[in-house]
Order: sequence, then structure tokens, then C-alpha cells
Amino acid sequence: MEPVTIVGNPVSPYVRKVLAACALKGVEVQLDPIVGLMGNDDFDRISPLRRIPVWVEGEVTLCDSSVIVQYIEETRPGPSLWPADPVQRAKARWLEEFADTRLFDVLGWRLFFEIAVKPRFLGGEVDQAKVEQARDVELPGILDYLEGWAPEAGFLFGELSMADLSVAPAFVNAGAVQVNVDPARWPKLAAWLERVETQTPLGPLNALARALMRTPVPAQRDRLSEFGFVASPHSWAGDTARRGPMTPQ
Repeated sequence: MEPVTIVGNPVSPYVRKVLAACALKGVEVQLDPIVGLMGNDDFDRISPLRRIPVWVEGEVTLCDSSVIVQYIEETRPGPSLWPADPVQRAKARWLEEFADTRLFDVLGWRLFFEIAVKPRFLGGEVDQAKVEQARDVELPGILDYLEGWAPEAGFLFGELSMADLSVAPAFVNAGAVQVNVDPARWPKLAAWLERVETQTPLGPLNALARALMRTPVPAQRDRLSEFGFVASPHSWAGDTARRGPMTPQ
């Protein structure tokens, strides 16, 4: 099959989630590592919310990481991305939804975006009250909830699934702004995150994300080959930052 183009920077947890699914299924990809806020006019056509990732495969263009992952599951052979048992599969999909919404709202938008992205790309000031509310008030309850799901050993539902690969990625972004899981308070969650880091395709993808966080945007495409990725021949990158219709203020 022709290589698929994934439009989106691996710093995004949603992009790493899709790339991890591709790795498990053996999908050959080319990567256009744009920051969603920096997409050009044509990016609006393929991503009306100006969000990443976007899947481009011939005439098929898909947005939203969960939609893309389900498409991968339905069109590619190989190991299932979900538990076989219907109850376990439904629970795994709930955790994917929780990660995509509530978890990323706190770790992504209110912490990583507020501290690292808004000042760098949008010239805004960090809202310290928002950061403290997210870090000190909202996040502990989320971590308590995930501690209840974390297994003593292995992965969330025994075999590796999209539940693991959806929940874990945003913690890398949180760590980049000095927000980490305290293993004394949340021991099972911290140990599970370590297993996901060392025993799944997310480990190398997280290493790529950390490298790109330290690399100027114009030089990021040149670093992909260090991590085994091919840059797409076409890019949707633009020169100026623009908010999408749902980008937080």
C-alpha cells in the first residue's frame, strides 16, 4: 500500500497516539510535523478545526485521533487495538474518551498549552491562576481516578490496547512543564506509565516528542530521520500562528 501521510507534530499526544497505532499495525507513514496553530490556508481545508492529527491517504482525509484509530483498526490486519471482550472493549473506549477530553483539558490545554505553547506561538502571557487551579485543584482528582484503573502489572486490560496508548501520551507534555506523577502518592499509575514508556511503541515516540520540544520549528522536519521517520514531500505548514475556532483563549 502507498504510505500514509500523518499531518501533525509528534509533540501532540493525539499524534503520538495515532503513530503508536500505526506502529502496532505496521502502517507505513510519512510525517508532516506541523504545529496545528501554524497550518497554512490549505490546512483549513483538511482540518476545519485547525487541529492535528490529520490522516491523508489518497482521496481519504480524516480528522480526530479516535476516528483515525478506528479506521486503522477496520482497514489494517494485525493485532487488535482493542480488548476482545465487549465489556472490556467498552471500558477501554471510555478511557480513550476520558483521555481525549478531561485528561487533555487539564494536562494539555490548561498546563502545557498555557505554559509552553501560548507564550511561544501566540505571544500571550501565562495565566498563573489557571495553571495553579489545574495543577493543584483539578489534577489530583484525575490522578486518583486513574490510580484506580492502573493495574499492579502489565497494561490496563492485560494486553496492550488503545486505552494505554491514549491515556499515557499527555503525561510527557505535562512533564515538559514540570508536572509529574508522584510515585509515593500514585504508585500504580507511576509504575504503569513507566511500563508504557519502556515496553511499547510510545517510548520511541515520546523520545521524538521530547527532542522536537527542544528544536526550533523550522528545523524539526530535519530531525525526523534520526527517529526512523520519513518527512512527507508536501507540507501544510504556514508562516504565522492562527487560532482555530475551538482553540482556548
